[in-house]
Amino acid sequence: MGVTSRAIWQLAGGSTSRSFADIFLKYGVGLIGPGDPGPWSPERYAHDLALQGVVGRFATEVEIGDVFLLRTGISTLCAVGIVASEYMYLEQFDDVCGWDLQHARRVRWYRLPQKYTFRTLVFGANPTRFSRTWSEEVVDFAERFLNSPPLDWQLAPLPPLPCEEPHLEDVPHSLQGIIAEANDLVPLLRDRQVLGELPSEDEMIAHFVVPFLRILGWPPEKIAVKWRYVDVAVFRALPRIPDNCQFVIEAKRLDAGVEGALAQAKAYLEKLGVSRDVIVTDGIRYRVYSSKNDFEPLAYANLIRLKKSATKLFEYLSNRRGEGHGTLV
Repeated sequence: MGVTSRAIWQLAGGSTSRSFADIFLKYGVGLIGPGDPGPWSPERYAHDLALQGVVGRFATEVEIGDVFLLRTGISTLCAVGIVASEYMYLEQFDDVCGWDLQHARRVRWYRLPQKYTFRTLVFGANPTRFSRTWSEEVVDFAERFLNSPPLDWQLAPLPPLPCEEPHLEDVPHSLQGIIAEANDLVPLLRDRQVLGELPSEDEMIAHFVVPFLRILGWPPEKIAVKWRYVDVAVFRALPRIPDNCQFVIEAKRLDAGVEGALAQAKAYLEKLGVSRDVIVTDGIRYRVYSSKNDFEPLAYANLIRLKKSATKLFEYLSNRRGEGHGTLV
């Protein structure tokens, strides 16, 4: 089947601060959201006509063999893929860097050796998360790419999907209050009409990050806010000097994309002359990166979408109080 007989679609792989393109490539999927309302049906998404159109096209108009172009900028691609399945609703992708992206297609992806940028705004000045394109420049690119070696990826086996992770049912008693508060407040904090401006990162530090640390057993004298440019530094002992620092926390605005904060935190550590674990957060999502393993992700928790693995993050924090306390109850 020639590329000109297939539909060509552009699919967003996230923003620079919250990229999930690597998830698509790792698991052989193309995902869009929001998916929390449930599997696609016209009735279920009738409350938002724009969303109904995007999800509807993804679920009903795409055909096996169509071409997906994975976009990481307005006109920049990082991968080309061929659709390999009908529409699927995959609950295991309900928290991809904080996004609910359960609407899925299996895709055979080929990661480009280097990102490709079109000469013009072929997808528009403000492209949607997913849309079909008829641009001659895009069609020409896809035609040449799909007919150029290597070609074996186009029929390669799909990688296995991740298992669906169970929700955390038995929340530690000491954390139930702050988790309930997060679930109550986050819808309000996201409502610009009611709240006005979104809360700043300093607000999220004050209302969530520091209270979270206090619940986990850290005394106030060992929690430094805006210390030597670090948003939050936690110390194993006094005085509060770099050698006594246990880990650092880099905070962002709610929903800003915490994963993009790692590079900034590493730069602060370099200035301090120490190597420490990093936690990035928007007050609700917390991801730990291990300094001993080249800052590989170590633990994760989303306070409004708790999974069983969140206990690893809770134990990580509570077990590093330096006071000989036991685990959370």
